[in-house]
Amino acid sequence: MNTTSNIRLVIVEDRADMRAALEEKISFFSDLQCVGVAEDGVDGVGLVKEVKPDLVLMDIQMPHMDGIDATLAIKSELPNVKVLIMTVLDDNEHIFHAIKAGADGYLLKDADPSMFISAVNEVLSGGAPMSPNVARKALNLLRSGSEPEREQANPLSERELEILMELSRGHVYTQVAETLTIAPSTVRKHVENIYKKLQVHSKIEAIDLARKRGLF
Repeated sequence: MNTTSNIRLVIVEDRADMRAALEEKISFFSDLQCVGVAEDGVDGVGLVKEVKPDLVLMDIQMPHMDGIDATLAIKSELPNVKVLIMTVLDDNEHIFHAIKAGADGYLLKDADPSMFISAVNEVLSGGAPMSPNVARKALNLLRSGSEPEREQANPLSERELEILMELSRGHVYTQVAETLTIAPSTVRKHVENIYKKLQVHSKIEAIDLARKRGLF
């Protein structure tokens, strides 16, 4: 039996381009039906309570209420609704708190359609799908038996992390701007903020520190 038969889902994501990307992935599968979209955690919780979907695709970093708090609110009132985290964040801090909040799975946004539908099938079958890198970190957290250190938390916004990941691939500012559909000046401003938050003075330092902290 196809576990994705007549599956109703809700997208909770603050960025229009990411919502469009998720909707495109969903469109590949006729048995998946998007019954609502919310742009922040507060509206997402309200929407889920209203439409009671089978599955929620949940971003983490959003205004008003983040995806972790929204997941906790949803699972507290509607424990049968599955919540699949969809994010670019794979640091220990966010993984730990998402699992603690009751998330049923944790998938990175760069997952291809086949990985996406596999995760949907798994979560609806009672499994806990995770991107490989996330699964490895979650296992390490379980083995350590302790909450990740606060100083190892990711101080970067989702956009800043995306930019740093692009820079780590050797892309220059203009290439990053084109990939993320933003202005080169916006990329420069984000990079300045990255330096301040990580307390570094170069791209190499920022990338090296981010990797040491497990941000990507």
